[in-house]
Amino acid sequence: MLFHSQLFLLVFLPLALIGYYVLASRRLARIWWLILASFVFYGYWDFRLIPLLAGSIVVNWTLAHTHARFPLRHLVTIGVVLNLSVLGLFKYADFAADSVAWLGGWEHRQWSIILPLAISFFTFQQISYLADLSRGTAPTYRFHEFALYICFFPQLIAGPIVRHNEIIFQLSEAPKRDGLDERLARGLTLFVVGLGKKVLLADQLVKLADPVFAKAAAREAVLMAEGWIATWAYAFQLYFDFSGYSDMAIGLALMFGFNLPLNFNAPYQATSIRDFWRRWHMTLTRFMRDYVYVPIGLRFPFARRGKYRLPDLVSTLITMGLLGLWHGAAWTYVIFGLIHGVALVANQLWRRLGLSMPAIVGWALTILFFALSLVLFRSESVGVTIEILTVMLTGGGDGDPTVSLGLHKMILLACAAAIAMLGPTSQKVVLDGLKPQPVFAAATAVTLVAVMVYGGGPDIKEFIYFQF
Repeated sequence: MLFHSQLFLLVFLPLALIGYYVLASRRLARIWWLILASFVFYGYWDFRLIPLLAGSIVVNWTLAHTHARFPLRHLVTIGVVLNLSVLGLFKYADFAADSVAWLGGWEHRQWSIILPLAISFFTFQQISYLADLSRGTAPTYRFHEFALYICFFPQLIAGPIVRHNEIIFQLSEAPKRDGLDERLARGLTLFVVGLGKKVLLADQLVKLADPVFAKAAAREAVLMAEGWIATWAYAFQLYFDFSGYSDMAIGLALMFGFNLPLNFNAPYQATSIRDFWRRWHMTLTRFMRDYVYVPIGLRFPFARRGKYRLPDLVSTLITMGLLGLWHGAAWTYVIFGLIHGVALVANQLWRRLGLSMPAIVGWALTILFFALSLVLFRSESVGVTIEILTVMLTGGGDGDPTVSLGLHKMILLACAAAIAMLGPTSQKVVLDGLKPQPVFAAATAVTLVAVMVYGGGPDIKEFIYFQF
């Protein structure tokens, strides 16, 4: 069930909200109502996957309570290994077997293992909880509290990756407390802004990006102009698709009275690659920092002093390689992560040498680097990436163009660029700066109706991050 589908907008969401606020005075009942709604939402995709989500919640909650009673460190280690094993089986088994087969010179027949929706996201949330538990910074929770923390439908499928101490304490707050009208209004407005990003921008930009990448994958010649058009179109498509989802998730949660952490902070306005990763998919970045980068760095007790600090650089490369692998079971994703790891290492060394550059130059280099790296992120293989980048950077290519920039496409790209590179973040505008005005209410209503009519039909497009 997609956030921008008519079924969600006209049936599921109204029923979920009505039921929740009818049960507002009964804490346990309203929490179980949201758990039920979340499992219905998840099961709509494929009801066969419900036991996996439910089993994951039960096992991790049981491990946590067992650890609280018998505080043995290996119990948490077992839990983390179990979570990673399940994730590895479903997401990376075929990839690992393919890689081994390639090295051994034989052919691997795909096992066709179904990738459960949201497994990367709810696995990371549970790992973060278990890690905090082992550090003594997390309490044990009652089952219904822990279950809703993991399966809450606004953030279940593609984040934000929420930590236990960011939401579970909010379950005790009265839904109808002061500010209800404002939370509903701001939540709905942010949700509609996210809908607009997805349907009116991202889903239109895909028409510029997909044909060119499909053409390259089919080994057909790509023109230089096509390559640049497709690259920038995909850069903006990816941003508006995922930041739109995050807006919708945060807006939906606010409509139920919960505050989720922000996930984007104008990343296309970053002036360095380090600044970029502090702004892009912020909850994933902080997870990798706190549960991968820092623990790896602590394993290197030597060479902590000096200008270069080798452990930090090694930790950065490993962390970014794993971050790339998190995005998908393909070497293109791993290389994408490592390339960004190298860029971050270069940035660290640059700063430690006391060098600097004008902010405008840093911004131009950062956005260009990220856009070019997305060719690898989007391509089906390294070979396709090399072909497209070669044409883009050296010229050449022949044949008839697959895409051309008509006036409406130029306007679309220009609007996307202006919003992403110049405008304030949607959360800042809606949650902090927007004042109650009839014109804003009318604009929100018109956008919502337009999205339901135009974007909620049979040709509805899934979010890009659903595949991760």
